[in-house]
Amino acid sequence: MKLIPLSAVALCEELQQMPQSGLEIFAMFNVNDIRKDFPILSRKVNGKPLVYFDNAATSQTPQQVIDAIVDYYSNYNANIHRGVHTLSQEATDLYEAARKKIQTHFNAKFSHEIILTSGTTHGINLIANGFSSLLKKDDEIIVSALEHHSNIVPWQMLCERTGATLKVIPMNEQGELVMPEFDKLLTSNTKLVFLNHISNALGTINPIEYIIEKAHAVDAAVLIDGAQATPHIKPDLQALDVDFYVASAHKMCGPTGVGMLYGKEKWLKKLPPYQGGGEMIAEVTFEKTTYADLPHKFEAGTPNIAGGIVFGAAIDYMNSIGFDTIATYENELLEYATAQLLSIDGLKIYGTSKTKTSVISFNLEGIHPYDVGAILDKLGIAVRTGHHCAQPIMDFYKIPGTIRASFAFYNTKEEIDALVEGVKKAKMMLA
Repeated sequence: MKLIPLSAVALCEELQQMPQSGLEIFAMFNVNDIRKDFPILSRKVNGKPLVYFDNAATSQTPQQVIDAIVDYYSNYNANIHRGVHTLSQEATDLYEAARKKIQTHFNAKFSHEIILTSGTTHGINLIANGFSSLLKKDDEIIVSALEHHSNIVPWQMLCERTGATLKVIPMNEQGELVMPEFDKLLTSNTKLVFLNHISNALGTINPIEYIIEKAHAVDAAVLIDGAQATPHIKPDLQALDVDFYVASAHKMCGPTGVGMLYGKEKWLKKLPPYQGGGEMIAEVTFEKTTYADLPHKFEAGTPNIAGGIVFGAAIDYMNSIGFDTIATYENELLEYATAQLLSIDGLKIYGTSKTKTSVISFNLEGIHPYDVGAILDKLGIAVRTGHHCAQPIMDFYKIPGTIRASFAFYNTKEEIDALVEGVKKAKMMLA
């Protein structure tokens, strides 16, 4: 087989024409060609080449996706679903085609089970609001100790409104959930279990298949926060049998301000609308309003039309590379970075689960993470410092926060070397 440099899109077209093993496909992956798709990776920060290791906060955007944004506003910009004119119909077709694309990518049973949202947080709040009408005093809901604040606070607010009890699956020193304790927490009063697929702070991949099965055994629904998982893996929602799954486009090479909520049809029909307004109605009188069918029941007002369409373009881009290829390469980066960082005396990594993705949270002994992050920025290296909207995790470890380096498929080992040298320099300056 002849190997030639290919852009991501050309790579997809080439792969579709020839059957290959996983190793052969990975052999065709050329990170330097991939990097050419991302204009921002060629810029400098503080006079240094940008090293972008804040991918868990938001990923970078390839030119193909940027072009899709420009194409929408240049050629199709119109409101959707209501217009009889050509632009409205064309924009509607593109928007609904993107919904179908998202359905196919995540293997939802129906396209109307995909609700387009402003992001993961919106999706979680939509479900938490809906359960306000279903929960009562003495009902129980379960969250994990590894959650982002957006998957804690809405449920606390739900408990305050309903009188339900919030229980927490504890974690261990490795940053893993203590599953025997989860089994003890489940009772006939458990109505909802919610947790992340992958921890944004530690990179731990949680055993969601086990949790879903156990929760369903007591007739509890399950919501999975997939914000950190979907850039790295391709969840099969029907195989998981999950009730709700939420994700954000901006972590998948897409635009900010758009995401998706998957909900099983039976649940979405049962839950009340989250917001009132245009689009989510069937008929309005001053005496009574009836609601639209799914998915529009949960999509009040003018949506982020360009965002929804371009979310589909971002999924196309990532699939053109292949999620198996992405996972293989990112795991290689993770292993390399872990070994190199641990060679630094006084450096401790938090989150050492055997099942984790390309996130490393670490600290230097006796040095505040913010100070290290500030020096790395002067060197053109973008990392995240602080508690990463996961303060309970930091409280567990009794630390103010960590330095988090999170890797994507367009990062390189040379960039990791730059990070390691930067951390060494920060240690020398601050110790």
